[in-house]
Amino acid sequence: MNSKALGLGGRRRAQAFMVLGTGSDVGKSLITAALCRALARRGIAVAPFKAQNMSLNSAVTPDGKEIGRAQALQAEAAGIAPSADMNPVLLKPSSSEGAQVVLHGERFGTVHAADYRGRNRERFWGAVLESYERLAGAYEAIVLEGAGSPAEINLREGDIVNMAMAHAADARCMLVGDIDRGGVFAAIYGTMALLDASDRARIAGFAINKFRGERSLLEPGIREIERRCERRCFGVVPFLKNLQLDEEDSLSLERRRLGAPWHARRDDDRLRIAVLALPYLSNFTDFESLAAEPSVELRYTDRCDDIANADLAILPGSKSTVADLQWLRERRLDGALQGARSVLGICGGMQMLGRQIEDPHAVEAGGTHAGLALLPLSTVMQREKTTIGVRGELAATGEAIRGYEIHVGTTSYDEQSLPFAQIASEGATSTRRDGARSSDGRVAGTYLHGIFDDDAFRHRYLERLRASLGLGAIADRRFIAREREHSLDEIADLVERELDLDAFFQFER
Repeated sequence: MNSKALGLGGRRRAQAFMVLGTGSDVGKSLITAALCRALARRGIAVAPFKAQNMSLNSAVTPDGKEIGRAQALQAEAAGIAPSADMNPVLLKPSSSEGAQVVLHGERFGTVHAADYRGRNRERFWGAVLESYERLAGAYEAIVLEGAGSPAEINLREGDIVNMAMAHAADARCMLVGDIDRGGVFAAIYGTMALLDASDRARIAGFAINKFRGERSLLEPGIREIERRCERRCFGVVPFLKNLQLDEEDSLSLERRRLGAPWHARRDDDRLRIAVLALPYLSNFTDFESLAAEPSVELRYTDRCDDIANADLAILPGSKSTVADLQWLRERRLDGALQGARSVLGICGGMQMLGRQIEDPHAVEAGGTHAGLALLPLSTVMQREKTTIGVRGELAATGEAIRGYEIHVGTTSYDEQSLPFAQIASEGATSTRRDGARSSDGRVAGTYLHGIFDDDAFRHRYLERLRASLGLGAIADRRFIAREREHSLDEIADLVERELDLDAFFQFER
């Protein structure tokens, strides 16, 4: 395919293609990434776009803006740097009824769910279109991703991410259904039936994702849905295991809370890493590369036995640090952390490990709250958010470290406290302190997300932890950075092989 085949020759505005889903967690994000890579392979300058994303996993762009992690992955698939325009509205749930809004990569404020649904179009539609037009003027093709299902008819009036965006971009749409969860034919037919005529006209066809089994058994159902919906099936994508790619939806996290409680006696010599399953846990992708290591058994847990018997207990980032601190105390996990072999706090987790958290501006709950007092530090919540990529050295060993900061709050450290790292912002020369560690090295905290994505750092960190426990050297290692690129190629190869992309990447005239 070339630009002319896309109908782009001489066009100022990019050709638009959109991936919609019959629901959440059906695979929209990875299908979008695959389409971005497929177009890039054809020599098309392509960018991803999602008008509004709700996720607790985010990434930082090279210029210090915050976007959904899925869009950063999709930009990687397209071979370009991520930008705030690829995800102009990011919602980060901070309570059962409210969410923090990140607009054009910067914190906008916190809104109540009902208020947001009623006013989101009024508040953010112009910003969404502004971002989209910038991308559409800079690239030949845009692959848009929808959110949830376009058939959520109770939300259609205020929609800015599904069919409203499809019309605004003049996008050719593919509807994706997940057969692994069952009921895929009803989901596809029901979605089409609930769309009004103008929205339905945007759907060029459908695809079935996550299939396991004999394809021929699907054919009668596919033919019947094609007949009933008057749309073609672009193909069936088989279920792919062990893709080393970020998962964004909280549903994927729920599936990992498995296994009997850990006890003092080991069944094998794998490192036990327990990540506290905080209600407002954010950026759980920090731990995906750890979980992928054969020498590690990692679980998300709220059980005292798991924390007490873990080799490393991790307090992760939080979207509502004070509420999560109260939650872990209610479950007496604070006592389990006091006796844990090793403890690492990341971002909000580090703030909880300190002496106190002050919230003078009521960013979260207001007031002053006692921390766990495992590290000599204190935090003051601020109205402004810090988002920046950093690099530096681990203070204890001098080894290279890199990651990114996404946090609200400034932390002060006791004069005698030991730093976790010395870091510099990307592009800067002057260094500054990050985090703290106890004198015996048992407890540490850092503001840096993504540090375990670096293969060399992760392997050395795990080797030191194993040595401290008297465990042998790692026999089998994963090289995630290399595997990540391979996984992007693998999903793109699969989608190109199983879906009729020539039919999808073509407007009917």
